[in-house]
Amino acid sequence: KQWYQRRVRKAVVSTQSTGRADVNYAWPSAEIAVMGSKGAVSIICRGDPDLEAREREYVEVFANPFPTAKKGFVDDVIMPSDTRKRLCNDLKWLRNKTQKNPRKKHGNIPL
Repeated sequence: KQWYQRRVRKAVVSTQSTGRADVNYAWPSAEIAVMGSKGAVSIICRGDPDLEAREREYVEVFANPFPTAKKGFVDDVIMPSDTRKRLCNDLKWLRNKTQKNPRKKHGNIPL
C-alpha cells in the first residue's frame, strides 16, 4: 500500500505515478520531470552547439519541484529539516486509513 512519497533527489515520473499516494512531498533540491534533463535537451535543442548551457536552463525552469507542485502533482515542497515532523504528523493522520480497492473485473488470461 502506497500512502507516502518523498522526492529527495531525482524522480522521472508520469502523471499516473503520483496517483496512489495520499501525500507527496519534495525537497527543494529534487529534480522532477517527465524525462531526464540531458535527454530532453538533446531532443529539444538538437544541433545547438552549447547543450550544457541549455541543460542548465532546462533544469532551472522545468526539472525542479516547484512547477510540479504548482500543477498539483506534489502536495508541498518542504525543507529537509522539516521532513521528520511532517512524516510524523502524516502518520498520525493516516493511522486509521483503510484502503478499498475495486473488485477485479477479470483474471489473467492464459498466455
